[in-house]
Amino acid sequence: MKNIRLSLAKAAAVAAVATLGLTACGGGSDDAAALPTDIKTVTIGVSDGAEPYWQVYKKVVKEETGVEVELKNFSDYNQPNPALDQKQLDLNEFQHLQYLATYNTKNNKNLQPIGATAVYPLPLYSTKYKSTDEIPAGSQIAIPNDPTNLARSLIVLESAGLITVKGGANSTSTPADVDTAASKVKVVTVDAKMTAQNLDSLAGAIVNNNFATAAKLSNDDIIAQDDPSADSTKPYINAFVARDEDKSNPTLLKIAKLYHDPEVITAIKKDLGEGGVFKENSPEDLQSALKVIEDNMKGSK
Repeated sequence: MKNIRLSLAKAAAVAAVATLGLTACGGGSDDAAALPTDIKTVTIGVSDGAEPYWQVYKKVVKEETGVEVELKNFSDYNQPNPALDQKQLDLNEFQHLQYLATYNTKNNKNLQPIGATAVYPLPLYSTKYKSTDEIPAGSQIAIPNDPTNLARSLIVLESAGLITVKGGANSTSTPADVDTAASKVKVVTVDAKMTAQNLDSLAGAIVNNNFATAAKLSNDDIIAQDDPSADSTKPYINAFVARDEDKSNPTLLKIAKLYHDPEVITAIKKDLGEGGVFKENSPEDLQSALKVIEDNMKGSK
């Protein structure tokens, strides 16, 4: 969310509270009127609002469309989707399709992607070892505790030969699926923003791109990662997300597309590094991919 880009401090307990909160509040996209097509100010929920590239993005959007972009930063990934659903935001940009599908399915919502941004690799960092082969058996690896990045982390660790997942790791895998007897390392789940902070005390940690950037982790400390250009990473395309009734709003579609303006891309690469693969999937393709993921989730219940 940039990998999703998640900070889920309360994990399952907070997620349950958030779900109850949505039910109690009511309203949201289920009974909301669509935004006007000539909207002049757009509020976007993000998780890395302090990054300078957002100021470049705001400038480009203003120059190209006359629209003022206001950013609302969230440190907890449980919050931006409910905020969008309840019309506190016009868009958000912090999550990949897998995370969005999980939110929609669990909460019976229908938020929709309207513009692709990028896929960022999910790296395994270590400040103690230079390769996965050097990691001693029985060592601990920290991974984010949110359901979607957790599953993706298990895929990375299995691909690196550090764990064995019963039946093979996939987008719905959990730590309970890990065959501990057949695995080289032990998995420790922590809040995503704590993964980098645990590096010095553990053998390694899976760290989301934005938290790695904030912690000033070096690419030299990456000892494994997935391939962001592979077709298998399509569920992990990050996207601008709107309420269902606004998914065809021409103003929102245009400002989402401006994420790919050359000046903006240059700024993003400067702030977040060169590791991301920018994606220009159409809104229709993203929405189709989201439906497939949601249908798979519903079918697996």
